[in-house]
Amino acid sequence: MRLLRVCLLTALTILSPVKALTYRGADFSSLVNLENSGLVYKDSGSATKFETILKNHGANLARIRIWTSTSSSQYSLNYGLALAKRAVAAGMTLLIDLHYRADPGKQAIPTSWPKDLNGLNTQIYTYTNSLVKSFAAQGTPIQFIQIGNEINDGMLWPVGRISVNGYSPLSQLLHSAANGVRDASSSTKIMIHLANGWNGGAVSSFFNQIFIPGQFATNDFDLLGFSFYPFYGTGATYTALKSSLQAMVTKFNKDIMVVETDWAAVCSGTTMSEKSIPISAAGQSTWVSGIRTVLQGLSGGHGIGIVYWEPGWVGNAGLGSSCAVRQHHIFNIIRRTDAEPPLKDALLVDGSGNTRSSINMFSASM
Repeated sequence: MRLLRVCLLTALTILSPVKALTYRGADFSSLVNLENSGLVYKDSGSATKFETILKNHGANLARIRIWTSTSSSQYSLNYGLALAKRAVAAGMTLLIDLHYRADPGKQAIPTSWPKDLNGLNTQIYTYTNSLVKSFAAQGTPIQFIQIGNEINDGMLWPVGRISVNGYSPLSQLLHSAANGVRDASSSTKIMIHLANGWNGGAVSSFFNQIFIPGQFATNDFDLLGFSFYPFYGTGATYTALKSSLQAMVTKFNKDIMVVETDWAAVCSGTTMSEKSIPISAAGQSTWVSGIRTVLQGLSGGHGIGIVYWEPGWVGNAGLGSSCAVRQHHIFNIIRRTDAEPPLKDALLVDGSGNTRSSINMFSASM
């Protein structure tokens, strides 16, 4: 009888469904600009708003980037506020990603901001505080906020650049930004976001030096966010990620999300970091499922969410990957023609906005 009971319990364990992470998200910041270009998303052949498609397939967290630009095409505050209304109406929680910059691919001080550290400390406090209040005032309070995007070498360059001025200026700026959030909202949780979450040495080095008495402190943030991409080096493995993230959980006892990731459905010219996973729509889901396993294995239940980066950005299908690209095909994608297949594509939709099978990852793989 005892043997039978053990066998039954084992069978139930094997057959039990994998528990989903608390937050299953997508960064779809480019959505309105894409819609304005004429793109229509379709799920099972029916035209549907993309945020609704994501929610219907299990997503419950919307990551929205905000730049200091005043242009909608460059992710202005007003652009982000409008997109946040749509995300919340669809039933999603908000993760707002503050870049503190006005240009893509740069961490430079915005043109209209002060250029000295004292002035920047005041500016970043005022800007962040006002922004958090703006989201709350329109009925879309921020659950999570990043004070900086992939700040491995700092932000607001050159003043806040670690490789130029060390850690102290950045430590002061993060402290000022955190105070801006805290003074605007007691419920918004502050996230520090680094690239290459798998690189335990670099991650540990950053957090061993960023805390300075009277400047940035461990009570200035609530959780950690990391990017984890398979394109840029073979070191970005699940094993490396788990080791790096567990070290941070042990050090801080705080929650962790992987807030940027993707996997190619089509890719040429690049060796992925997890070589056993196919380059396909099915592989996209498998990749994300592996990240979920890593997060669920962190002690104390501190792995709480995954965000897939820009799953619907038609016209930028490679999503920053190092896969080969046919530049002229980007033009064809934007015009919604398929004269020649792309050499890279990490989207969860095809070039015409039709969902792929991997759109189910939010319910099945996260």
